[in-house]
Amino acid sequence: MSETPAENAAAEPEEDIFEQKAVRLAKRERLIAERDTPAGGAYPVSVPVTTTIGALRAQYGDLEAGAETGQTASVAGRVVFSRNTGKLCFASLQAGDGSRIQAMVSLANVGDDSLARWKELVDLGDHVAVTGEIVSSRRGELSIMVSDWQIAAKAVLPLPNLYNDLNEETRVRQRYLDLIVREQARTTVVARAKANASLRATFAEHDFLEVETPMLQVQPGGATARPFITHSNAFDTELYMRIAPELYLKRAVVGGIDRVFEINRNFRNEGADSTHSPEFAMLEAYQAYTDYNGIADLTQELIQKAAVAVAGSTTVTWADGTEYDLGGEWDRVSMYPSLSEAAGVEVTPQTSMDELLALAERSGVEVPPHVTHGKLVEELWEHFVKAHLTRPTFVMDFPVDTSPLVREHRSIPGVVEKWDLYVRGFELATGYSELVDPVIQRERFVEQAALADRGDDEAMRIDEDFLRALEHGMPPTGGMGMGIDRLLMAITGLGIRETILFPLVK
Repeated sequence: MSETPAENAAAEPEEDIFEQKAVRLAKRERLIAERDTPAGGAYPVSVPVTTTIGALRAQYGDLEAGAETGQTASVAGRVVFSRNTGKLCFASLQAGDGSRIQAMVSLANVGDDSLARWKELVDLGDHVAVTGEIVSSRRGELSIMVSDWQIAAKAVLPLPNLYNDLNEETRVRQRYLDLIVREQARTTVVARAKANASLRATFAEHDFLEVETPMLQVQPGGATARPFITHSNAFDTELYMRIAPELYLKRAVVGGIDRVFEINRNFRNEGADSTHSPEFAMLEAYQAYTDYNGIADLTQELIQKAAVAVAGSTTVTWADGTEYDLGGEWDRVSMYPSLSEAAGVEVTPQTSMDELLALAERSGVEVPPHVTHGKLVEELWEHFVKAHLTRPTFVMDFPVDTSPLVREHRSIPGVVEKWDLYVRGFELATGYSELVDPVIQRERFVEQAALADRGDDEAMRIDEDFLRALEHGMPPTGGMGMGIDRLLMAITGLGIRETILFPLVK
């Protein structure tokens, strides 16, 4: 006998699930034995399908109660509700996009044997194909009055209870169940696809080319992060999973691809929390003959158009119901002046390390190991300023010693032309006026190597091949990087594990 949703729960005792699985496996064996009959088989290679459930709802969704169309259709879907009442059985079939249609299996239309087989063999979770007239039930539910049906795939495990929320662990570990059960999970997948399509369309409007760069690298670079290490048997050498595509995309600019971008997977061997994942999707883009101001304008356009593509407006509604305005011109503040104002004491690139350490001690700011002047300034800025940013804000002009790939500021000594974009209280993107002088770039790499020698696992290494590329001449360039997962967080209000379809979990 088929279960109803109320009788089928994700949190059922293990023995109950085992018993249900045994019953379903027995039904599978019966279907396998009947595979040579017209309606037999538990996993047929194909079933008759002439349209989709969504298409039927779009065409016939406004039928009056009790209406008959005289039109026949064949559709398939997963059984998510089942009620067997004597001579008439009802089932809700759900498509992958969440759209549903009612299947009505009656004695008058299918006969005794077919109706009995339906009652005996069809369970919640099964994929079923039905053929019949498109009608509206007496209660006004769009339906198929079934004349023929067939199992499309037999489910041997029960579905979770459709009326109870899945816990977070189940949602991220068994995303396939999350997609079946929860509308938000499906809409998040669609939102991500729409955002990526929008990003590509905006880049196309600006004549950018999309390229692909290596995910396995002989030397990691392009960011300060600890890499994942693997081994190549073919080359008998250590390789590193990409932490950023930056140095390869800059090689492309050297080669004459003046506007280039990549949407890629990056891997960083670091902590996981509500805004960080060891594996994540990243957008990086580089445009010759612009600077960090021009690339900030482009980044604002990319995000605002993505918001419109996903939410229909630059004012987005997060999962908790909060509205957030991504429209208009975004604020731009400078790091040192904003820190000075918030801390009540002037902080400049010339402020001594002793003064910074004293301010950190007075303010209860933990000083990380291997701290540099610039790193401590950034820690203090996060303590005093970050939490007070409400609107989308470009934080400009970072310390030079934390930004080894960035050009020095054209007029302010001791800082570089870099911004970080903060939205919803987290860093969404970063942008530079790129450092293109190979001599200074080598000096910066040497400084990073010294940090690595002192035990900084995230420091960069000297990349001779990249330096050789720069020595052939790279034009003035603006570059940016943005987490795709975080873009979805900004638009939807969800955590990072919700925006990744299959997140890495322990």
